[in-house]
Amino acid sequence: DMTGVDPREIPTNDSKVIELFRSTRSLGITPEQIGGVSLGTLGIPEFGTSFAQGILEETRPTTIGEFTRVSGLSHGTDVWAGNARELIRNGICTLREAICNRDDIMLYLIRKGLKPKKAFEIMERVRKGKGLSEEQEQMMRDHGVPDWYIESCKKIKYMFPRAHAAAYVISAIWIAWYKVYYPAEFYAAYFSKSLKDCDIEIMLKGYDYVSKQIEMIREKGYQASTKEQQLLTVLELTQEMYARNIKFRPIDLYQSDATNFRVIEGELLPPFASI
Repeated sequence: DMTGVDPREIPTNDSKVIELFRSTRSLGITPEQIGGVSLGTLGIPEFGTSFAQGILEETRPTTIGEFTRVSGLSHGTDVWAGNARELIRNGICTLREAICNRDDIMLYLIRKGLKPKKAFEIMERVRKGKGLSEEQEQMMRDHGVPDWYIESCKKIKYMFPRAHAAAYVISAIWIAWYKVYYPAEFYAAYFSKSLKDCDIEIMLKGYDYVSKQIEMIREKGYQASTKEQQLLTVLELTQEMYARNIKFRPIDLYQSDATNFRVIEGELLPPFASI
């Protein structure tokens, strides 16, 4: 850690950090500067992909509890697309009422009056993708569980436990805090971790050149190779970094590290391994 900050002391409710999950404002840039990406979550684990960003845009979470629900939606199979997404879009339920993590099912059914063991058995069956038995379905109807909820249970193939989602969310918020308050260190850490996907020749050529390369790869769509797709992710972060007025230094024989990007006077110094 180049900053000397203890992650355990990072607040999880900083408004500038939460804003990253809703807009690019906390980065001091506009979506137009980064190819139309409307959120500040590029490079944030679990929340940086276009799939996760799509869920964030539609659900607009603001609390840790809601982020944990979004994490469950993005990691489940047949939990969001064709399921919770349509229910939320059509106003049938809210993010808070939708089934997002496996624990939601058991806790909801207990509140509806089912015995804890029966509620647990239903949760286990649903989260493994086995649907509901006729007996379980009838039991749910008898306790006033709405049809949309029962149908949602039947579509699910796999679900995340809430604790796992919460662990992901807390680490994502910690990393997002560095992105807001220690931007150079954030990008240095990201590029060091993604060294094998970096193309330092392209990255050093500045904002306009990087932006053109991004457009070329995006235009290829599904035709882009795996290598190009991995490079695209790194270039998107590079473009964002330049938009925030952070620059690279040329590799330096005396100051460059072997494998990690260093931060010197707010600028990134590439390692020898990036050549």
